[in-house]
Amino acid sequence: MQHYLISITGPTAIGKTGLSIKLAMALNTEILSADSRQFYKEMSIGTAVPTQEELNLVPHHFIQHLSIKDSYDVGDFEKDALTTLDSLFARHSSLLMVGGSGLYLKAVCEGLNYFPEVNPKIREDLNRQYKAEGIGKLQSRLKQLDPDYASRVDLQNHRRLIRALEICIGSGKTYSYFLNQPKTPRPFKSLKIGLTAPREFIYERINQRVDKMMEKGLLEEAKRLFPLRQYPALNTIGYQEIFAHLEGRCSLDFAVSEIKKNTRRFAKRQLTWFKKDPAIHWFPHDTPSSTVITYIQQKKNSPYSSSLGSSTTNRKPSP
Repeated sequence: MQHYLISITGPTAIGKTGLSIKLAMALNTEILSADSRQFYKEMSIGTAVPTQEELNLVPHHFIQHLSIKDSYDVGDFEKDALTTLDSLFARHSSLLMVGGSGLYLKAVCEGLNYFPEVNPKIREDLNRQYKAEGIGKLQSRLKQLDPDYASRVDLQNHRRLIRALEICIGSGKTYSYFLNQPKTPRPFKSLKIGLTAPREFIYERINQRVDKMMEKGLLEEAKRLFPLRQYPALNTIGYQEIFAHLEGRCSLDFAVSEIKKNTRRFAKRQLTWFKKDPAIHWFPHDTPSSTVITYIQQKKNSPYSSSLGSSTTNRKPSP
């Protein structure tokens, strides 16, 4: 039996949860969350975790299964998700994975690029060089050590330059060498679906969602978590802004406006990430679930299903 992992993605607040539940019910399958903010049991309102009613409709995995005190990264998720998929594919031919965390989706569908650990002092030295001599020195050094990557990277992004240089210096091999290593093949085929809408609509949905979060008690949730604010999981939109208010650095109204602004910026970054993946087939946010199901069935039954998601008629997401 051929197995399919159907990914539902798109910017925050666009309706991924609602569509995924309809698809899972129609396909009689289960959902894996790839929303890294929804992993933590202490965070509900600010992360827009599915309601209990929604969770009762379809089995979900990787929803509030961790504590904010746990150390957990994308590599851990890749390993855990693949193990879970292996178990669930024993009773389902198709599974759904839903979320807006692009790197987490990529880790499961394609695998990550792995790099060796290097002495942290190398990064410290490179950061000092950047501050003292500017980005030009980093650019010149990368062009010398890894001309292939230097021809592709954004040479104005000093963080990417430093990351590539620390690998070159610490490993004795080029950054490109590790980028080009083959990834472990997946025992399933990926079908990627994206939801999109005009930017104005997305922004309005975000504003409405933040208002609803405040009505549901986001301020009270943040107050409970305030003593734990040093944990990395809480260094995220929706909590950091209210923490600033609780520390007396801004008014509550300003904090709410900052949540909206920062979430809109986050949605823009999400779209920028997803637009780089030609395998995503884009649907307008209000497309009936029956239309999406028809598309899924057509792709699964296609004699060219080995190239799932590579349709040349893909709609592009809104800018």
